[in-house]
Amino acid sequence: MSEYERSHTMPALPEHVYDQAAQVDQLDSWLPEALHVRAEELPAVTVHEDRTDEDMPALLKAEKDQMRVEWGTRNGGAYAGWLQVAGIGSGASEVTVHLSFFDESHDPGEQAVNDALDQSLRRLEEQVRIRVEGAAG
Repeated sequence: MSEYERSHTMPALPEHVYDQAAQVDQLDSWLPEALHVRAEELPAVTVHEDRTDEDMPALLKAEKDQMRVEWGTRNGGAYAGWLQVAGIGSGASEVTVHLSFFDESHDPGEQAVNDALDQSLRRLEEQVRIRVEGAAG
């Protein structure tokens, strides 16, 4: 089993960050570019991975009261992950993403995962910024 975790501070209220991160129809705007999520009857979703050109049945659960989003494969337990948003004061948030690969064949490797997590957190920050500025304008 391999586990990875990255955190990123964002200059936005935790509610704004969580609301953007938890929108199923907006996941493609911040997830790694090689992953595409299609909602079914929630919590069921399908994840398409460009790297393998495969669709994988998965689950996605958003817990607004905990500011947490959890996901994982439905069959076989290949991987699971979560995103947690926490307020850190002064209108800022810390976002932590954690991934666990239970099936090593699904693990693209430490460098690739860390790069994808860092890029995803930056993309999420950009989406939050666009949303907050759009609401303010």
